[in-house]
Amino acid sequence: MGVLDEGPHRLGGGQSPCLYCGLLADRLATLEQDWVLLEPGMTPLAHAVPPEHRWIVMSDGRVTVYGVCPPDPSQRCRIEHRLACSAQPLPDLWPWLTSLRAENGRRAERQKDRQPPEPPRQWPDAG
Repeated sequence: MGVLDEGPHRLGGGQSPCLYCGLLADRLATLEQDWVLLEPGMTPLAHAVPPEHRWIVMSDGRVTVYGVCPPDPSQRCRIEHRLACSAQPLPDLWPWLTSLRAENGRRAERQKDRQPPEPPRQWPDAG
């Protein structure tokens, strides 16, 4: 064991390139001893981000998901780079909206096959 000349080190991962788009993203350790790529230089208000996608930086430099609902109105958070990555499909943030979009797509397809209704042969007397 050597003598530690400087103070304790904070956990920091620096930056790593995204495997999909190649842009640099902040690489930070999580509380679960894993790593996550966060979008650099972006700290949106927490209430604008779905709870399961809010990341906050702890005092030791690690990050964790911040699922408090509703968050403090002034609370800032970080988001994963995969949400902003142009080379990855956007995850299903709101399953009910995805279901609604799929149903609307099926309805639109069914409507294409139908003929428009025939106009009435005699219009009512609006007199």
